[in-house]
Amino acid sequence: MSLLGVCEWLEQTWLAAAVQESRYGFPLLVAVHLLGLALSVGTLLWVDLRMVGVALRRAAVAEVYRALAPWFSIGFLLSFASGAALFVAFASAAYGNTFFRLKMAALALAGANAVVFHLLSGGSRPSADRGSRSRATMRAAGWVSIVLWTGVTLAGRMMSYTMF
Repeated sequence: MSLLGVCEWLEQTWLAAAVQESRYGFPLLVAVHLLGLALSVGTLLWVDLRMVGVALRRAAVAEVYRALAPWFSIGFLLSFASGAALFVAFASAAYGNTFFRLKMAALALAGANAVVFHLLSGGSRPSADRGSRSRATMRAAGWVSIVLWTGVTLAGRMMSYTMF
């Protein structure tokens, strides 16, 4: 079965029907998705701003990360679950949408950036702020994260204008 065939099959599931046919299914999922995005990206932005040295300079990156990780994790889970349900309902339209593809690529790269940063610098460990190489790695990872999450957000917004 082709990828488009899988998308068409997804649109025939009970979840897709619930989202498409329910009076409140689609608007509630979009609301949860946007709230999750605001919570995840909004709190992650503070970590990124600390990493690049723009905000919260008196706190260690590890402190900021540990304090905000539960919040951006919950937001990401909300966005992921609601986004998956929205995708199931409109998989064929998303499959052919350039902005959906850009969003998924930016999302994958943002995840890879976080993993690489943690592997290279220790990420949320207290020693992550020490040393010029660590600071340079941290700044780069912070800027890349900001750019990629901006891309995820903008591409997601553009999907609303180009899919329906």
